[in-house]
Amino acid sequence: MSTTPVVRRRAAVLGHPVGHSLSPTLHRAAYAALGLDDWTYEACDVTETQLEGFVAGLSNEWAGLSLTMPLKQTVIPLLDHVEPLAQVVGAVNTVLLQGTGPGRSLVGANTDVHGLVAALREGLVPGTAVRDAVVLGAGATASSTLAAFAELGCTTPRVLVRSVARAGALLRAAHRMGVEPVLRPLDDAPALGLAADVVVSTLPPRAADAIAERLDRAPRGVLLDVAYDPRPTALHARWVTLGGVAVGGERMLLHQAAEQVRLMTGHPGPVAAMDRALRSALEITPAG
Repeated sequence: MSTTPVVRRRAAVLGHPVGHSLSPTLHRAAYAALGLDDWTYEACDVTETQLEGFVAGLSNEWAGLSLTMPLKQTVIPLLDHVEPLAQVVGAVNTVLLQGTGPGRSLVGANTDVHGLVAALREGLVPGTAVRDAVVLGAGATASSTLAAFAELGCTTPRVLVRSVARAGALLRAAHRMGVEPVLRPLDDAPALGLAADVVVSTLPPRAADAIAERLDRAPRGVLLDVAYDPRPTALHARWVTLGGVAVGGERMLLHQAAEQVRLMTGHPGPVAAMDRALRSALEITPAG
């Protein structure tokens, strides 16, 4: 008697809109490389107001969720437990569903910090001490960036913002993680960024274009622009043209997704296979 295979484990990326997400490409490539034929990964369009109902309706098949903004913060009150790093940063981009039935718990984690550190290390010379770091922007990704800077050795970074009044959540997160940021106006970005060991732009796509136009000499450190559409961004392209080292924002996406795979499946994320899928999706020619 033939039977229909039952999908035992499900995962998805949630957001609004979410159709452009590369997470399904990365996670599906990981499942294929790991031989996890009974795992599926979806893209689900979910708004802030729909999130609670979506989470409440998850069946025992579900293993985990990847979250985009602003759901990274909206989800926190819905969780049974938040891992210390995610609690400190104030952003959960990964939800793990552990156990079954009435004993099931929802655990929030943050893999963005891992992704930022791994991406920056791709550009840094091994053993480089990061003493002077700059982040552009003050949102949830900026909070994760401060944690990444601390892991790399810098606890007194400069945070460049358009409005100091809107940086309250970032400053509270910095206090929780023992980081002492110095706030400066975004207009200072060209001068400060060119002299820093690492610069991370967490600004929305094209928001850093004006900063790129004002760069006028070779930068000293490594740039990571978390935006990757358009690819390369104007800031990334200008940085490289002036002789600097820049890491594409898709590298952060790759490494944070590999860590999500590890947390959800219990297997190390197959970075090489996921990288090939990412390059194919973005039509990037492999190095060498």
